[in-house]
Amino acid sequence: MSDLTLIIGNKNYSSWSLRPWLYMKQQGIDFEEIRIPLFTPDMEAQLAPCFSNSKVPVLIDEGYSIWDTLAIMEYLADKFPENVSWPAYIKARATARSVASEMHSSFTDVRNEMPMNCRIKYQDMPLSEGALQDIERIKALWRHCKRLYGQDGKWLFSQFTIADAMFAPIVIRFKHFNIPLEGVEAEYVDMVYNNQYIQEWMKAGRKEVEIIAEDELLDMEDYLSR
Repeated sequence: MSDLTLIIGNKNYSSWSLRPWLYMKQQGIDFEEIRIPLFTPDMEAQLAPCFSNSKVPVLIDEGYSIWDTLAIMEYLADKFPENVSWPAYIKARATARSVASEMHSSFTDVRNEMPMNCRIKYQDMPLSEGALQDIERIKALWRHCKRLYGQDGKWLFSQFTIADAMFAPIVIRFKHFNIPLEGVEAEYVDMVYNNQYIQEWMKAGRKEVEIIAEDELLDMEDYLSR
């Protein structure tokens, strides 16, 4: 049994849970997984011992709680320094931290209008000007990273880093909302979307039975009849 336990929410919806889960899988870190469905009556009570403000994900390391997606991955980077979590070159590392932090704090319109949902794909969903600007900024970030530091591998900084984990839910959103992509951004999205762990996560998410109405932009009867 592993000393590490990752508490996550619904795989169909919880983009914040996906990020450290993917990071740990990709890095080969052994961990136990506990899934607590979001917004259920006993969710707060289940998370109360973790001191996480009733939010997921939470990492438990021998009884010690670390909450917040980025903090969890930074903790694991310190705990397992043999893994590549950030680029070695100082300017590449600074750029990776910058884009990861921007993903952590920004793109509110994309989050609100394009909820992560592993079950449903949309066609021609209308988006606000703010969401379209977010999309263009994200694509520009990817092109910038690939041009400067990602030419020797598949990932944004050639090797998988925390920055890639931070953008993984955006990849699912772009795929499932049929966002037009080209060049390196299209190649990056296809590569991440087809990653074995992303596919494992989405397969599990599609099997979940819980429904969060605000993250369902199509009527569920219409979805189930497809």
